[in-house]
Amino acid sequence: MSLLERLTDDMKQAMRDKDKEKLSVIRMVKAALQNEAIKLGHDLSDEEELTVLNRELKQRKDSLLEFENAGRSDLADKLKAEIEILMIYMPEQLTEEEVEEIVKQTISETKASTKAEMGKVMGAIMPKVKGKADGTLVNRLVLKHLS
Repeated sequence: MSLLERLTDDMKQAMRDKDKEKLSVIRMVKAALQNEAIKLGHDLSDEEELTVLNRELKQRKDSLLEFENAGRSDLADKLKAEIEILMIYMPEQLTEEEVEEIVKQTISETKASTKAEMGKVMGAIMPKVKGKADGTLVNRLVLKHLS
């Protein structure tokens, strides 16, 4: 079942359950997916759907950080709930140890040794962990192993 079909089924269930919050998030994600499909001019592949989902998740995480820094716990709580709903549709996340192993392997494959080569390493790692690991975690681990 594709992500869009799953979202449609979950949207119908949220309507039946009168779960306004989940319904709102699902509609927002469906709209983002449909807008991306229109922009690209074709149906989205699984990878493209994952890219859109990641973008939506990252926007919420960034906003959450800003709201927490500003002391707006009311808005932060709402975003935490949205993030939880979005995480349902994400592939299973890799553990930090698994990501670290991928980082070590990729550094040896690219023969990188300095921070100046970080872009090359990140470019090689991100397709491997797309949707399965947070970019900030990957970034931190690459910096740790290159310094």
